[in-house]
Amino acid sequence: MLNYLKLFLEYLTVELGLSQNTVLAYQRDLRLLKEAFGFQNDEQLLGVNRQQLLDYMAQLKEQGRSPATLARKLAAIKAFYRFLTAERYISVDPAEVLEAAKKGLHLPKVLSVEEIERLLEEPNLGTLEGYRDRTMLEVLYATGMRVSELISVPTSNVNLSAQYLIASGKGKKERIIPLGSIAVKFLEHYLAEVRPKLLKIENFKEETLFVSVLGKPMSRDRFYTIIKGYGKRAGLSKEVTPHVLRHSFATHLLDNGTDLRVVQELLGHADISTTQIYTHLTNKRLREVYAKAHPRA
Repeated sequence: MLNYLKLFLEYLTVELGLSQNTVLAYQRDLRLLKEAFGFQNDEQLLGVNRQQLLDYMAQLKEQGRSPATLARKLAAIKAFYRFLTAERYISVDPAEVLEAAKKGLHLPKVLSVEEIERLLEEPNLGTLEGYRDRTMLEVLYATGMRVSELISVPTSNVNLSAQYLIASGKGKKERIIPLGSIAVKFLEHYLAEVRPKLLKIENFKEETLFVSVLGKPMSRDRFYTIIKGYGKRAGLSKEVTPHVLRHSFATHLLDNGTDLRVVQELLGHADISTTQIYTHLTNKRLREVYAKAHPRA
């Protein structure tokens, strides 16, 4: 008996090159589908019909799941049955005509330039950890990288003389991102003085750019904790996450006249419609300025 879920997950990883987080999310969603139907093995999933999938999605909606959650779960289901059809394990795709609920427009949270400055001032530059943290924050804001990209950048992908780094994004697609002069300054000192002291002798050959006090690669969870802590210490009302800095990076570029296509390239978005969400933020700001400034607004 074939393990169809395992085959699908291997396809996502090997053939499509999706990130581990995406693969794990698909795995969770499909296991929940299997449990909801009370199936004991993967082969039973091959007999599911369109009505069963419609009933399942309706049940999730009745449970109060958000449109975004419903859309993600349906994306996993559609991808799984599309794979089964393409590999000829089934002849008819039961999920082909299913549609996700509209997500609606949820504007991303962003920090103002002043709030960014307050956040960046929090790390203690007199300590190894503090200097590393400040450098990570500077690089994150300077590049708009995803946190998964930031923590996996190898030192070989950083070119300080040309002021750029190479990020490996979704699907392992690489892109070149410019570095601002301030980020370069912090990286120069970090690489020359701070990182060598953080590295332990047994980890001296470690290639990852940002390392922990144990000399090992910085973890996603640890950096989340670090950045949230600095946000609280800075007295910011918004919860600060790595993605908030990514959103702020994009919004601030557009506020200052950067072309949308350029921002799309810098963020590594495959579809410009994903980048267009930030134009709603800049348009909202324009309306606010207009309302305050125009005598007949």
